[in-house]
Amino acid sequence: MSYKLVEIFESLQGEGRNTGRPCVFVRFAGCNLACPWCDTDVGERFSMTLEELLAEIASYKAKTVVLTGGEPTLVEGAPELIAALKAAGYFIAVETNATVDAPWLQFVDYVACSPKAEFPDKIELKKANEVRVVASGESAVEFCRRVKDLIEADDYYVSPCDHGGEIDFATAKSVLARLDGWSLSVQLHKILGFR
Repeated sequence: MSYKLVEIFESLQGEGRNTGRPCVFVRFAGCNLACPWCDTDVGERFSMTLEELLAEIASYKAKTVVLTGGEPTLVEGAPELIAALKAAGYFIAVETNATVDAPWLQFVDYVACSPKAEFPDKIELKKANEVRVVASGESAVEFCRRVKDLIEADDYYVSPCDHGGEIDFATAKSVLARLDGWSLSVQLHKILGFR
């Protein structure tokens, strides 16, 4: 079995409750959505066996691994990877679009989901540690309310939309003003210029 990958790199978590935490990011190829504003290349660049992937992760200092994408819940062999990372003592976080409620998510340490307003009927995930919704417009208010009814989480965040490098804080602020129990999460890595 091989894992289809876009990139593996070490950096700081740039958003949500774990902002600032050193992490190894494992970006898997492929996604089941086609968001019009997506800025992530999810085409496969290389593949690795489980052993090769674990060796690559171990070459970095961070003891937190973020499985992201694309859409990591679609990855064949995810349970084997999770088991191996747990055995090695890693804190495992997953970033998902909330369209797949994969059974193995219960074995990771942290689930951050970002349901997409463009695909409101595809939300399947019922529980997460945090929810992040991009405020791409004023319609995000109703979407956030719907998401809060669908997904149980510890924290709910609104993120400003990035329009070609221009971060739209005004819309995020306007959306937040009409929501209860939501906070602002910025993509700190974009503001500070790190990966």
